[in-house]
Amino acid sequence: MTVVSWLAYGLLGGGALLALVRLARGPSLLDRVVATDTLLVIIAAGLAVHAALERDPTVVPVLVVVSLLAFVGSVSVARYIGGMMLGSRPDEPADRPAGEVPR
Repeated sequence: MTVVSWLAYGLLGGGALLALVRLARGPSLLDRVVATDTLLVIIAAGLAVHAALERDPTVVPVLVVVSLLAFVGSVSVARYIGGMMLGSRPDEPADRPAGEVPR
């Protein structure tokens, strides 16, 4: 292996380790979600580095699946948390229908 590959894998491993620490210690749900998304991006980057350095195109479908999983997961959690935050607004009166703009 070359110096570039050792450096790339080392930096990706360090980033994955830091993301795992944030995943374990994150005080809030959003911290854990961001850490999970970061970890999936690092995994995708590791697969891309492997495919580029080894000139192995068979990894590309796995790379696409991991990327789609990261995107769909992030959007799903963001919509879920956004819905939770909209549903728990204390300044909204109970007699107004949901989604109506106050005057």
